[in-house]
Amino acid sequence: MAANVGSKIEQRRNVGRRALQVSGLGLGTAPLAGLYRDLSEEEAHATIAAAWDAGVRYFDTAPHYGHTKAEHRLGDALRRYPRGEYVLSTKVGRRFVPRTTPYDGSEGWQDPLPFQAIFDYTHDGILRSFEDSQQRLGMIDIDILLVHDIGVVTHGDKNPHYWRQLTEGGGFRALDDLRSSGAVKAVGLGVNEGAAILNVMAEFDIDCALLAGRYTLLEQTTLDDLLPACEQRGVSILLGGAFNSGILARGVAGDLKFNYGDAPSEIIERVARLEAVCWVHGVPLAAAALQFPYAHPAVATVLTGARSADELRENAASFEQPIPAELWSALRDKGLLDSRAPAPED
Repeated sequence: MAANVGSKIEQRRNVGRRALQVSGLGLGTAPLAGLYRDLSEEEAHATIAAAWDAGVRYFDTAPHYGHTKAEHRLGDALRRYPRGEYVLSTKVGRRFVPRTTPYDGSEGWQDPLPFQAIFDYTHDGILRSFEDSQQRLGMIDIDILLVHDIGVVTHGDKNPHYWRQLTEGGGFRALDDLRSSGAVKAVGLGVNEGAAILNVMAEFDIDCALLAGRYTLLEQTTLDDLLPACEQRGVSILLGGAFNSGILARGVAGDLKFNYGDAPSEIIERVARLEAVCWVHGVPLAAAALQFPYAHPAVATVLTGARSADELRENAASFEQPIPAELWSALRDKGLLDSRAPAPED
């Protein structure tokens, strides 16, 4: 169910089958915690204020972002607004303790807070992480709680161990208890791989999944299995990474990052082809990238990241920009868009 309120950003779609609705555009806060480049408290707060002014009413964060920095910054900013007017999500799966070894910079955080992660998906670990997030945010009410980074992409050979913490160690039970008690309104995953969502859906009743980068102008293989399964089960996708870590934001003249690393040559070539078709139709690549995934009925919101108020306003304008139906037809004709993928005009 969707409620159209003014702009596309202000549209509301339900999270799963819960009585909870998110705005069409959401704000992800990893950039506000210093991902790849640090920024000041003032810049972070100005970005959140710009999101609010643009109509964004869904905000996502995680203890992992800046090693708890994002939660502190987001909570401090959002406490200035009426609590009933926005939806907030954070994540569990990592507990943060005082750092005992030097930070090597491998995760991309610039000037993170002096804490380090302990992966913990057990019943008690999830409850402790939830309580810690409440304190860092300075808020009791967290709407959506997401299990962060379960899956082989993050854990490799250790993933079975962490999977057992969710199943045998009571992790899923903790999520169910929090949802049943009303402490949170919805539960799900925050991951970078569709397979993890399918695996969890086979074991536990989730409401949603924040999926980064697996349904974009560059990637649509989730049409084979994940997205149909989500439609069937009533599980909403909170779509992150619409720019695939940056390359779809500015095209081949911009940040050539793809999936948190340097873009390979075949991806750069495909982006150049996408950009050429967009140029013919007078559409910025970023506008097509942000609006394309929102057309799928399983997608409840598209999350954008921003490091400044100007960048946020630019992304908001891209989400609202009119796009001719001919663009999507041209992309399909050139084999750049899966013919099964819904387009905004469908």
